[in-house]
Formats: sequence, structure tokens, C-alpha cells
Amino acid sequence: MNREQFRARLEQGVLIADGAIGTMLALRGVPTPYELTNLLYPDTVRALHREYYEAGARLIETNTYTANRVRLFNLPERGSEAPPTYSLLEQFGSPEELVRRINQEAVRLAREAVGADALVFGSVGPVGKPLEPIGETRLDEAEGAFREQMQALLEAGVDGLILETFIDPRELELAIRVARELAPDLPLIASKGFVEDGETLMEGLPERFAHTVSALGVDAVGANCVVGPQRMLDIVRMMATGTELPLSSMPTPGLPQLVRGQVVYDIHPDYFGRYAVRLVEAGAQIVGGCCGTTPDHIRAVAQAVSRTPVKRRAGGIRAVVRERKEEELPLAEPSRLSQILGKERVIAVELDLPRGLKVQKVIEGARLLKEHGVHVIDISDGARARLRMNVIAISHLVQREAGIEVMMHFACRDRNLLAIQADLLGAHALGIRNVLAITGDPAQIGDYPTATSVFDVDAIGLVRILRRFNEGRDLAGNTIGVRANFTIAVAYNPLAPDPETERDRLRKKIEEGAHLVYTQPIFEMRVVEETAELMNRLGVPWLVGVLPLRSARHAEFMHNEVPGVSIPEPILRRMAEAPEEDALAVGLEIARRFVAEAAPYAQGVYLMPPAGSAQIALQVIEAIQ
Repeated sequence: MNREQFRARLEQGVLIADGAIGTMLALRGVPTPYELTNLLYPDTVRALHREYYEAGARLIETNTYTANRVRLFNLPERGSEAPPTYSLLEQFGSPEELVRRINQEAVRLAREAVGADALVFGSVGPVGKPLEPIGETRLDEAEGAFREQMQALLEAGVDGLILETFIDPRELELAIRVARELAPDLPLIASKGFVEDGETLMEGLPERFAHTVSALGVDAVGANCVVGPQRMLDIVRMMATGTELPLSSMPTPGLPQLVRGQVVYDIHPDYFGRYAVRLVEAGAQIVGGCCGTTPDHIRAVAQAVSRTPVKRRAGGIRAVVRERKEEELPLAEPSRLSQILGKERVIAVELDLPRGLKVQKVIEGARLLKEHGVHVIDISDGARARLRMNVIAISHLVQREAGIEVMMHFACRDRNLLAIQADLLGAHALGIRNVLAITGDPAQIGDYPTATSVFDVDAIGLVRILRRFNEGRDLAGNTIGVRANFTIAVAYNPLAPDPETERDRLRKKIEEGAHLVYTQPIFEMRVVEETAELMNRLGVPWLVGVLPLRSARHAEFMHNEVPGVSIPEPILRRMAEAPEEDALAVGLEIARRFVAEAAPYAQGVYLMPPAGSAQIALQVIEAIQ
């Protein structure tokens, strides 16, 4: 089928699409990833397609939504609970062959299950991990994954492609470009998942989306998943004013809930069918369902819209995108650190958190350091994946009780994209303005090695989120009511095993909006001078990291077992030769001399005293003041 034939088919009447594949496979007890079912349980997939066809669906999507190499091979380590992807990989020999077979078998099963009057469209979803700079998936990696999957679907003879549930506009545009390069004359539906709330939708996002995507060479524009029929009706009405292309609408049957460990949806098929009529009346020419939609829902849709004529839109509606007058958002109060940076030599000291709830020592140490001229207290966020009090809570307590600003280290390990933004908004509301964006140590090295590391984004993506908040918007473009005023700090390791990659990541962090750079502990002036030259070229202030050594054992551990820390041989020898009772004094002397020499090269000093000792930090600070 070509594009002209597809459009002619839509002129004949509403095209009923199928419903959820994953939901139905889950109900049949099939394990994830569901796309493996094409190879492992082909009869189950074939029967499911047949159920949708018999319910009235004439646009059948292949069971390939996540059948790309990024999603399929982003799996747990091998083990008893690992999905069967590994055994299949051994069977088919390579990731390329496994991806090809999964997608091509999906097309074959769909073809065998339905009549000649049905269209089989290859389902293509996002690659499954956020793209750079929000996440770590490179654009060329995503492009390769799309190309590999789409090529397999095309070779198997799909009637068209449906790109569905895309959230990131850049990723959807990338997928559209790849699809058009591979198949210029194949029908292509582009569908977005609208995660935004009603207020944001009323600002005109669906119109702008429809208007923008229509110019990219697609044959239908749509929305699917996330929202139920009522909210979907609003979205379709808005999209209708932004494009003359056919509209696709595939809502969920309401909001999901967890019942006995299983996600279920409550909306009755009759209600779903009634709203399908309203969707058609609003301009939808393709109507089906997404997560939670069963053959019963699709049967209700087919019966309800059978007597509903297609709304003739081509040429009858001029694409209009309402431009909302941007409201000037108020600017939040800045941090004191941002006001003195570059004017005074900043002194930052990291204090360790004890386990549990006894935090008074930290507060007293922060109070003492403030009295001696320290500007900011650094609080780490689960460093080395150790269980400690929530970093937002202790940062707030220190600021409130000790009266000194905190640089809150904030890790991506424990939070998904939603929680990261929610926690940062909460921190800002509590007056925390300084954030050091870090990726975080893997959970496997910490107190609970079986805990799951999230890593939806890395430090570069976290910087972008903070910058977006400073612009008054969240990552999805929703207003947050004010322009936040975070001072954004980032980490840099001058002695990273791959220095070019480390410098490249630093440049990206600065491009995304970082204001300040912290270094790992440095022990050599040569490294200080090289780092100062790099920071001057990049035009960003920095704090030199200083770690006082307390013993020969401490020095040996830091040098040999902590990545990114290198202690010169003369210092290691001096610490080893010092009597045990004098080792701390020797370490303090080395630190004081180093600070006195290194401080003029940077805009400040970042002290990491052993055991978070405020008293040790004070003895080093004397060399700065």
C-alpha cells in the first residue's frame, strides 16, 4: 500500500484500530519483554490479533512496540530472574539477527491472523532510554536502532508504520526522518503521548505538535496512551485546528490501578464506544485503543462508529496555532554563593552524614565552620550507595539550624525522571539553591547491593533539568510558576582514566548551563595548573578539591581503591614513614602547603576532611585565610 491508497482508504470511513497487545499478553501470563512472545509463544500472538480482527479492527499493529536493540538489550545481568533474551541471543547468534527475527515474525503472525481487508502496520516506539543530553543514549545509537527495526518490518511487508507513544519531540522527528529515508511512499502515522496536564494542554501544545509534525512528511497525526477518552477528546479537538491531515486517536480506558500486583483499567466498553463516536465527530479518522484496551472495547468502538460518517476535514480547516502570550515569571531569590562567586575565594567543606537520625554533630560542625569563615557546607547524596538520611531533609536542617548555605549533592541513581524533578522543586521550595549534579555510584557497591539503580538521566541531563527550572519550565515544558534560581555545580575528575571523554562531558555540562565546577581531590600542582588552564578556556569558575590524609592506610586506600584519585609517590612515602601518632599532623601539613599554593589558581577550595571532621577542616582553612 502506498500513501495515496492509504488516504483513499481513510476517505471511505473510520478506520478501526486494535487495542493493547501488552495488556492482553500480561493477562495470559506472558512474561516481559512481550515482543519475545513472537518467537516463544507465536500461537498466543496470532490468536490475540485474530480476536481484535474479529472485534472489528482493520488496522492491526504488530507486536513490536519495544522491539529495538536499545530496549531489548537494556536488561538485568544474567541470573535466575533474567528474561529469556539471553538464550534467544545465543540461538540467533547476534543482536542484529534477533531484532530482525522478532520484527519479521511479528509481521508474519499478524498477516496470518487477519483477513485481506485488514492493514498491518509495524509498531515502533521510542528506543526506551532518554536521549542525550537528558540521558545517555546517543542520537546515532537511537538512529541505528530505529533503522534496524524499521528495515526488518519493511522487509517483512508491512502496509505502513505507526510511530507511537513518543514523548520527546526530537526522538519522534528522528524516527520520522529514518522512516522516510527507508520508505518514502509508505503510509506513516506519528502519534504522541501527551503526559501534560489540562492547563498545559490548553496552552496549545496539541495544536503546535500537529502543525509541526504535519510538515515532516507523515500521513496521519495522532495521540495515544496516557489519557482516557475524555481528555483525548480535548486533545483531538485541539489537533484538528493545527493540521489538515487525518487524525489518529487511541486513548486508554481511563486511569490504571494496581490490583493484586496487576495493572487494571475500569472503564466499561460501552462508555469507551460512546466516546469513540465523539472522537470521530471531533475529526478522528483512525480510532482504537492503547494500554488496557481489550477486544471488548474495540468491539464497542466498531459498533458505535459504524453509523458515524467521517468528518471531511481536508481543505476545510486552515491550520491555526494559537500563540499564547508569554507571561513574565517572577525570579526566585538567588543563593549567597552565586553572589560571592568570583568576588571572594569560596571555602566549601563536605560533612559526612552518620547513619540513622543522629544529625546534631553535622549541624554543630556546620555552625562551627560558619563561625570560621566557611561559605558553604557540602552534603553528599548517598555516596558509594550508603544508606543515609535524605539529602534534601538534612540540607534543609543544616541551613535552618546552622544558618549556613548548603551545596546539596544530588544523584540520579535513586530517582526516575519524575522523582528527580519533584524532589528538586521541593528542595527549591525549602530554600535550597545550590545543587551539585552527579550521576551517582551504582547501588551494587553499597549497603543494599540488590537495590535497583535507576539512572533515567545522568549528570548532564540533570544540569539541563536544573536550567529548565531556572527558565521557569519543567522538562516537559510546563510552567513551574516562577523562575527558579539554582546555582548549578558539576564535578570534574582531572585524572579520569579517559581524560578526553571527561573533558567532553565537562564541556557538555557547561553548555547545558553549569555555573561552577568542583574537582576530585588533587595532590599535584601540575594537575592544578592544567585544570586552571582548562577552566579559563571554558570560562567557568572552579573549586579545587583538597583531601587531608590522616594515615598511611588512608593514603594507600585513596590511591589504590578510589577511582580518579592519584597520590604522588613522595606523599605516599612520607605518610608511610610517619609514626602512627604523627600521621594526621603530617597529612595536615601537606594539605595546608598544597592549599596555600593551589588556592590562587581557582575561585575557591573544596575541602573533604576525613570522617567529615570539622576540626580537621579548620586546621586546613588556616592556610587559606
